[in-house]
Amino acid sequence: MPNKFLLLSFLFLYSLSYAQETEPVAPKIEAEEIDEAFKEYEPLKPARAAFYSAILPGLGQAYNKDYWKMPLVYGAIGTGVGIAVYNHDLFQKYRTAYKDRIAGRIDEFTIIADDGSITQTFTEDQLIRAQDFYRRNKELSILITAGIYVLQIIEANVDAHLSQYEVEDRLSFSPFMERNTFDYNNTFGMRLTYTF
Repeated sequence: MPNKFLLLSFLFLYSLSYAQETEPVAPKIEAEEIDEAFKEYEPLKPARAAFYSAILPGLGQAYNKDYWKMPLVYGAIGTGVGIAVYNHDLFQKYRTAYKDRIAGRIDEFTIIADDGSITQTFTEDQLIRAQDFYRRNKELSILITAGIYVLQIIEANVDAHLSQYEVEDRLSFSPFMERNTFDYNNTFGMRLTYTF
């Protein structure tokens, strides 16, 4: 009987220990095992740079830490706006002169001599052509300025994309010069080298 009791208690304890399910222990990953490149990657960085450039030109370049590009952006956009304003002023000048000429008033391109003779510097046809010329230049400079604005947004976006990738020096592009030993002529070109 004690053997039976001992056998039953052993089977009972064995079944209890077998019935308890043990959860597998997940391996712990140390922070040192994570690649540094994945830590630095920000998926929203290009969109944020483009948004900042759209709000204020040059701000996307500052967000990308390319501060030297900001004066270029402001110089290009400021030059375009300055040329547009200059052409608009000249357009208004010739338009006002043409309106005065049509209304029979003295315009700024009409010279009155001391003896009362009137000399017109420009004819009405020349005033119309001058208006068309300066209006066309104004519209062209506005279009070019808008293009520069869009290009600086695209540049901030692309620069933010490219700044997140590791750049290797395995691909090089360099000038090439070789002297022919037979006839002593020089050969010039460009060399594209990829090292494995």
